[in-house]
Amino acid sequence: MIQEIRTSMRPAEVLAAAKRFFPKQSGIYAAYPEQEGEAYVTFRGQGGEEVVIGAVAEGGATVVRGSTYLFDQQVGRFLTTLDPAPFAEQVTE
Repeated sequence: MIQEIRTSMRPAEVLAAAKRFFPKQSGIYAAYPEQEGEAYVTFRGQGGEEVVIGAVAEGGATVVRGSTYLFDQQVGRFLTTLDPAPFAEQVTE
């Protein structure tokens, strides 16, 4: 499942937050950094479960996507810890 949110945080801040968040989860829901690049970090958890967090700047905000097969709830919790991006009001003439 892929989950997405827009945040006011910079991509590097999002990835750093993910690296703090996932190892602190309890028991079988902890996941540890495995690979990372400029715009993503992957984690490996119980039974080899993979969690991927990607973050890219787009239109004055950062789009964050989380992908996993079994850790949906943990990804959702992580995304709620991020500062939301302000809503941009669209003006039509």
